[in-house]
Amino acid sequence: MNGAQADRRGLLIILSSPSGAGKSTLARKLRDWDTSLQFSVSSTTRPPREGEVEGLDYYFTTQEDFRNSVNQGDMLEHARVFGNYYGSPRAPVQEAIEAGRDVLFDVDWQGAQQISNSALKDYVLSIFILPPSIAELKRRLVSRGQDSPDTIALRMAASWDEISHWDGYDYVLVNDDLAETEARLKAIITAERFRRSQQPRLVDHVRKLQTEFEDDT
Repeated sequence: MNGAQADRRGLLIILSSPSGAGKSTLARKLRDWDTSLQFSVSSTTRPPREGEVEGLDYYFTTQEDFRNSVNQGDMLEHARVFGNYYGSPRAPVQEAIEAGRDVLFDVDWQGAQQISNSALKDYVLSIFILPPSIAELKRRLVSRGQDSPDTIALRMAASWDEISHWDGYDYVLVNDDLAETEARLKAIITAERFRRSQQPRLVDHVRKLQTEFEDDT
């Protein structure tokens, strides 16, 4: 760590869920709750779309540079989707957590697994969001009005594969009530921020207390 030591190390917060379980809504509410929460910006090899900003929406790169980054261990997770590569660069995440800032990831179970096995695994807090029922999951997808019936069918078909990996996460929440789930999520993050391993100054403080104790006896 460069410069002054932060009061605490940041958390690498992973949110996963099947589509329609409320993950994106909860992620947005978390960022409204704590504006210092940093959202992980992905790298991609696809061309920028109109209005997208380098470093804000994505880091745009070539396939060769992306593959080199993967081979050098500079990606926390990566995947190929419809012929293009997407991944989470390690450097900005590491810089953030060393400065005491939390980084939020909205990824599927495969991305979560890669991050949890990465060089930054000690800072990971992984949370899986379950729907209250499959019927409710489908109702939410339909009510959003964003997808065609065929797309909804594909999302529903993929939902069980995502759900089946629930036991690979630190915490699992059933999103049967959005406000209650939001409150539970905030409570988890608040508590985890004070995990002993997240407080690098504790050792120095205890040593200071020991010196004071010895001087007083």
